Amino acid sequence: MDNAHSLSTPMVVCPLDTNKDPFHSKKDDEMILGPEVPYLRALGALLYLAQCTRPDIAFPVSLLARYSSAPTCRHWNGIKHILRYLHGTTDMGLFYSNEPSNSPNLVRYADSGYLSDPYKEILALHEANRECVWLRSLVHHIRKTCDLSLTTKASTIMYEDNAACIA
Repeated sequence: MDNAHSLSTPMVVCPLDTNKDPFHSKKDDEMILGPEVPYLRALGALLYLAQCTRPDIAFPVSLLARYSSAPTCRHWNGIKHILRYLHGTTDMGLFYSNEPSNSPNLVRYADSGYLSDPYKEILALHEANRECVWLRSLVHHIRKTCDLSLTTKASTIMYEDNAACIA
């Protein structure tokens, strides 16, 4: 995969129609990948990256992990898609620093389609805010446990693009 072309997204866009979803269980006419294909090893490496430094691949990796007992060629292509995305985004990732000047304020983004239902949009924004409160308490706990300065008094910025929620 070193010479593969880079991709700008970690997974293909999945349609809302479940019959057209490329990531579904094995069909009767599909073959399960053999042991010569390192599906489980690649999946384990991607799970490690998703948990430690690359949360941007967490969703597609967890989606492909559902099919680890019977992966098909479609699922292997999904793994290769993520690897091509990682190849093109090696400059991205989480950086952990103990310097207070290098710890920026938290910035959150909330954007969920829910078929343009403004009530579900406001619920998604509410859930994002709840997660933000939890994340701030987690950062505070880590900094306190590691004897780092507690500079979490700055407000968190939340971006949301739904006009009904903003109103």
